[in-house]
Amino acid sequence: MTTSGYATRRFEVAFGSEVLCAGQEQGVPCMLPKAAQLLCLTAVRVSLQDLRKVSFRGLRTIELLRTPQSNTTADGAGALMDVVTTTTSSGNGNQTCTPETELLPGETEVREGKAAICFPSANEVFYNPVQEFNRDLTCAVITEYARERLAQRGVRIVVPGEKERVVVCLSEDNESSETQKTTEQQQQGKEGENETEKGGDKKEEEESFVTASVGERCEKGLRVLEGLAASGLRSVRFALEVPGLLNVTANDFSAKAAALIARNVRHNGVAHLVQASQRDASMVMYEARGKKERFDVIDLDPYGSPSSFLDAAVQAVGEGGLLCITCTDMAVMAGNSGETCYSKYGSVSIKARFCHEMALRVILHSLDQRANVYQRYIEPLLSASVDFYIRVFVRVRTGQATVKNSASKQALVYNCVGCGAFHLQRMGKRMSHGKNMKYSAAIGPPVGTSCEHCGQRHQLGGPIWADPIHDIEFVQKVLSAVSTNPSRFGTSKRIEGMLSMMTEELPDVPLYYALDHLCSTVHCNTPAMLQFRSALLHAGYRVSMSHASRNGLKTDAPPGVIWDLLRCWEKANPVKRERLSETSPAFRILSTEPTLQACFDVREDANPQSRKRHLVRFQENPQANWGPKARAKDSGGISSELEDKRKLCQNKRKNQVTDASQLKNFPCKRFRKGTCTHGDKCCYSHESASDEADKME
Repeated sequence: MTTSGYATRRFEVAFGSEVLCAGQEQGVPCMLPKAAQLLCLTAVRVSLQDLRKVSFRGLRTIELLRTPQSNTTADGAGALMDVVTTTTSSGNGNQTCTPETELLPGETEVREGKAAICFPSANEVFYNPVQEFNRDLTCAVITEYARERLAQRGVRIVVPGEKERVVVCLSEDNESSETQKTTEQQQQGKEGENETEKGGDKKEEEESFVTASVGERCEKGLRVLEGLAASGLRSVRFALEVPGLLNVTANDFSAKAAALIARNVRHNGVAHLVQASQRDASMVMYEARGKKERFDVIDLDPYGSPSSFLDAAVQAVGEGGLLCITCTDMAVMAGNSGETCYSKYGSVSIKARFCHEMALRVILHSLDQRANVYQRYIEPLLSASVDFYIRVFVRVRTGQATVKNSASKQALVYNCVGCGAFHLQRMGKRMSHGKNMKYSAAIGPPVGTSCEHCGQRHQLGGPIWADPIHDIEFVQKVLSAVSTNPSRFGTSKRIEGMLSMMTEELPDVPLYYALDHLCSTVHCNTPAMLQFRSALLHAGYRVSMSHASRNGLKTDAPPGVIWDLLRCWEKANPVKRERLSETSPAFRILSTEPTLQACFDVREDANPQSRKRHLVRFQENPQANWGPKARAKDSGGISSELEDKRKLCQNKRKNQVTDASQLKNFPCKRFRKGTCTHGDKCCYSHESASDEADKME
């Protein structure tokens, strides 16, 4: 028998204090001496406990080859030799595992990022490539969160392909105030005697930091929970791509899913970081409510609504912990079923052009409301509306005084059904009196019984989160990390484009208007987006685009100003007023003279940097049926229910096959009016009512 391994740096193989062999080969297969081979074999035959006494210092991986069947002993030594051995990595005692790279008969492998996921068969591959962006973004966000959080614990993370950055925590209360400097910046700051002393202090502080690399277990690292892990792809990617982790719990209620998770954990060699769990996700989180048992990061990506897990999640995440929530029930959150949205999230969704951003604010409202029950509150770090789902990253903190501000962070939405103008009504009011805050009920409503612009009624939605949905400073950190290391993720270009748009959004302006919908309301030609944004800037207001809609406009201009600009545009591009009904919104809006003179000359600052740089902002679907997959069946495999439903419901009229002979049973409406020109060739009946009565007799 031979035992082989791949050395990545100086290595030693020892039993106790006795060094059996040593070497210094980089990436070259090395053969251990016969004594070490026999020692390993003996250790396996004796017990796995004795095998732990054999240390492989400095070796990344050591793989014991399969024992020939002829050498298999009665005590099962041959079976034990198939176990992948756990070895120690260089210097810090962090454990790594050798991956099981061989696929079992019938298995199918899917690769994403650095992970390779096995599925029992090709028919049971529950993998959606659409969600790769979701997983890439999550890895990027957790990495930056770990950089900030672990700096407070004296840990510096190292990301492959990224320039080395030193994070120094200067705050006495260990809060999240860090300064990040490169090695070059530190060298430049060592000029002069005083600067030399400061540089020496920083160097000592830098040396006190513990380095955490990808794939290594960090004793001061983050505890991560993936409540609904399915195949375990996300958890495996965390272990392989996110540094500074203590452990990752990959949980799923399905026994088959839990077994698949364990298989993929072994297949990727991350058993030292990822533990498979088969339990109810809510119970796992409820049992972790104690301060010492809480998780640093909780990721919930369910099939549909996460509403049933939110109460447990806001309790199980630690102080300042990170919640990563995905919602795929966009039909409910975008206004198709407002009553269902209220039952799940405590907010009524309305069908409007800003529905995708409103969905983000609905889930943030629901999270904050549930956290307030336990004297906790949320701080949104990043909120994204992507493809067919939404994804939010929030930090959860505890503080009774801050919880009192929550009422003033929520708002009701009054939306006109005629012209689309909307107004927000805050749920509470707060005023500062020196160091004290005074809270009172809000004053409203902000609108009359009917819309002042078109005379139509309002529909009421919400409450929603009305404060900023992004932490711009945090988003810029994630953007900087992704843009400087584009090879790290497969969707780096799209992440860069979307995060760039988020940094350009007006943070204090909830919701947005859609320019094409505004022009459709008054039946006029649509001006170029640059022209209309320039007109708003010329009028003295702020304007930005929205990552949630290609035609979205976020502006602090009141609806009256927006309609005045369109009235001025209509005068230069007139519509046929005689065709407009006197009760239509277009007639009433255009009947009013504008109170300002619009200027549509294009301004330089109307063109955002993300557009100038030609970033990927709104990605086109790369293939057909680019959307959610069907729910996995309890018995295993993929359900065909969604595909069957899609074929049944889509293009009903276009694909409808009817028997023309049966149409003769229905009277021709044009024949009754005397306008049918088909005569006997008409597929409908031309019999009069008297003829039909005679037939009945």
